[in-house]
Amino acid sequence: MGEKHTYMPTAKDLSYTFGGRMPLAHLRSGDVLSTYTEDCFGGAVRTVDDLPSKVCTFPYLNPVTGPFFVEDAEPGDTLAVHFLSIVPARTVGVSSTFPHFGALTSTSHTATLQPPLEERVWLYDIDVEAGVVRYRARNSDYTVDLPLEPMHGTVGVAPAGFEARSSITCDTYGGNMDTPELRAGTTLYLGVNVHGAMLGLGDGHARQGEGEASGVAVEVAMHTAVAVEVIKGVPTPWPRIETDDTIMSVGCARPLEDAFRISHHDLVGWTAELTGLDTLDAYQLVAQAGTAPVGNVCDPNYTMLAALPKRVLRGGAAYGGAHERLRAIADVAPGTGAP
Repeated sequence: MGEKHTYMPTAKDLSYTFGGRMPLAHLRSGDVLSTYTEDCFGGAVRTVDDLPSKVCTFPYLNPVTGPFFVEDAEPGDTLAVHFLSIVPARTVGVSSTFPHFGALTSTSHTATLQPPLEERVWLYDIDVEAGVVRYRARNSDYTVDLPLEPMHGTVGVAPAGFEARSSITCDTYGGNMDTPELRAGTTLYLGVNVHGAMLGLGDGHARQGEGEASGVAVEVAMHTAVAVEVIKGVPTPWPRIETDDTIMSVGCARPLEDAFRISHHDLVGWTAELTGLDTLDAYQLVAQAGTAPVGNVCDPNYTMLAALPKRVLRGGAAYGGAHERLRAIADVAPGTGAP
């Protein structure tokens, strides 16, 4: 294991783009970073009367902490980011509906004549010790305890071509993918586009349903620890995810079917590489053994995943066993929760 770094950001350290920013700190391959991320509203929504349109300044939404410069990361490499721990920093999470945002309302891209949805805020009690997120209806006394499943909706590196992309969207560099799969114990692989990669993360969710149908999860600030590794000379065209038992490819696009195709195209190629199968044999295996978790269906780009259980790979190790190496750091790096 490399060095352990703790970085507590101030408001000026929060970024609203991937690319176009100077780094906050430098990391090396094998290092552990413990940091804090603000929620998508910048902490401004605290009560049910704090409507985001009133208390937030647009377009300053979805802040990320970063970027962090990773030494020796160059274009054509892959940056592996392993989530050691993700712990809510508050005991209350927030969610909302927006008038022209979400899967079940009209938007600027799908314009219709019916009235927009009401803007409404929900508060969720978060009990970390009990592992519970409590849903509470606004117009009745209905409550339900849901499992606490902390995750990061937004993780990425700088895009190629000197671009600066809004933290609201996602693409080949990662970004606002909004997949519940980005939880503790998971490794995210991102293709490096610029010197130092320029890693950023934010948009913590206490939990989120697949698709993030309303456009907003249970948003909360997070204390997060990650370990990073630079995989030299191995490109990664689209974000990839590995858990102890699954590999996943991520596709980001509109319409949703294109995101589906991107993710499955990448997974078929990855499967062929890991197994030695030809393209059509790999395609057939993915078609019969794979699943397709949904990330988000609301943001400027939608997110789809293509997933395959590792048991069908018969021992094929992704990225030379990077996930297993980074997973082991959790056992030898105490204090990787709240910094």
